Amino acid sequence: MVPPENKNVRLGKEMSKNEMRQLLRSHCFGALAYLAHGHPFCVPVTYYYDPDSDSLISYSLEGHKVESMRDRPQVAFLVYEEQTPVNWRSVQLHGRYEEIRQIDAKACLHRFTKGVQEVLRQREGTEARALPDFAVVSDQKAVPVIYRIQIEEWSGRFQDG
Repeated sequence: MVPPENKNVRLGKEMSKNEMRQLLRSHCFGALAYLAHGHPFCVPVTYYYDPDSDSLISYSLEGHKVESMRDRPQVAFLVYEEQTPVNWRSVQLHGRYEEIRQIDAKACLHRFTKGVQEVLRQREGTEARALPDFAVVSDQKAVPVIYRIQIEEWSGRFQDG
């Protein structure tokens, strides 16, 4: 907590839009925040940053999260990377939930899969044959809901001390 005399002091330095895009491109796991029944929820999700549409693509099974975002499409998203307590980067986004349907959903799911596999390959140095989350989807025999978070506001900070 910041002492009262320093309320206007902010930790870290601001990131440029290109630095924020790079952080989003180099990760595929983040925290999605949404509102449901008057309460905030924050859940981990796998995502792909789509540079062509400047948005995040993800999927989920029908349930609490999807129903809540349909009712209140305004969401927040956080990607955070920490090397040490004084060496970190984070990007917070505010955006709008949009479901993707039919042929567009198939194309987005393909981009999502290829994009996440590439991020995992670059980060882990191995070929990612399948995404762990797809095992859950195929086991349940349910059709996933493909969605996009259309980014409306960006904020990025870092500390490299």
